[in-house]
Formats: sequence, structure tokens, C-alpha cells
Amino acid sequence: MEERRCILTDGNLLEAHTWKGLLESSGICVELKGEALLGGAGELPVGVQNVELWVKISQYDLACKQLASINSKGPQWACVNCHEVNESSFELCWNCGSEQCVKKYP
Repeated sequence: MEERRCILTDGNLLEAHTWKGLLESSGICVELKGEALLGGAGELPVGVQNVELWVKISQYDLACKQLASINSKGPQWACVNCHEVNESSFELCWNCGSEQCVKKYP
């Protein structure tokens, strides 16, 4: 069995599964560790509760590129209603709940 390397350590199980799915859809073999420890939240030390993604050493560079591609930020946008600037990931204004407008900021 090929050695593995930890590519990500995060306590957010939902994000970890999302990243795992992205990597697996690119043909990268991923192992998720620490998922069962999240049931001990409040009882176990915080450092023990981390979720980790491990990949084969031979696929590590490709996995890093894939994760970097989802961390790239899109343009921000301004709400037409309240003029608040929102991140590209928001479909609704975080301040007033209006739908995303077409005016984008670089």
C-alpha cells in the first residue's frame, strides 16, 4: 500500500466531505480520518476532533491543485437595495436578503 500524506485538517465535516467528493471525482484516492470523533464534541479536546483528508503521496500535488481551484474567489457584488458589498458565494444579500444584482466588483 502506498504511503499517504495529510492534505487537509479541518473540523467542518460538511466541507471535508465536499472536498473529498471533488478530489474523488478527479480520480484521486482520498481517505477521511477523524469523522467518528466528532460525536465526542464537548467531551474530547478540540485538537482531537479534527477531520483530516489523506491522499496518496503520488497524487498529493494534483490534490493540492484541485483544492486551490475551489478556493479561488469570484468577484464581489453590490446589492441594488441596500448597496452592501457581498462575496461571490452569496446568492442573496447577507444584509437585507435581496437577490444578487448584475453589478460586480473585481
